[in-house]
Amino acid sequence: MMKSLLLIGFLLISIRAAGPDLNVLFLNRSEPVYAFDRLIDAIVKVECGGNFNAYNVAEEATGPFQIRPIRLSDYNKRTGERYILRDCYDFEISKKIFLYYANLTGYPHYEKIAKDWNGSGPMTIDYWKKVKSKIKSA
Repeated sequence: MMKSLLLIGFLLISIRAAGPDLNVLFLNRSEPVYAFDRLIDAIVKVECGGNFNAYNVAEEATGPFQIRPIRLSDYNKRTGERYILRDCYDFEISKKIFLYYANLTGYPHYEKIAKDWNGSGPMTIDYWKKVKSKIKSA
């Protein structure tokens, strides 16, 4: 009987000793982060008030981001695209153009991105104030 208990004890010890610790790493799939979404929403509110068919006759600015011909021409030269101004009514195309320029500056520099998008000079200060107020309310 004593031998049986001793044998069982050794078997239990050897079973525990033979089993390695299980170190497992589980990766959860996370949702992508779109760093410019809040800025995009704010700029669209300022530029066209949500009217994706907006057109500014004086500047020939088109669509939700109010893209001007000179900006579109620069974008096409830099990327090899062949968009025409009419394409800028399409939100996804306009967003693609905006993101190209936004990524040149990079996250989290919303103020510089917005000012660069608007142009240059003192008018960009007021433009940034408008955009910033829309970011906060988003």
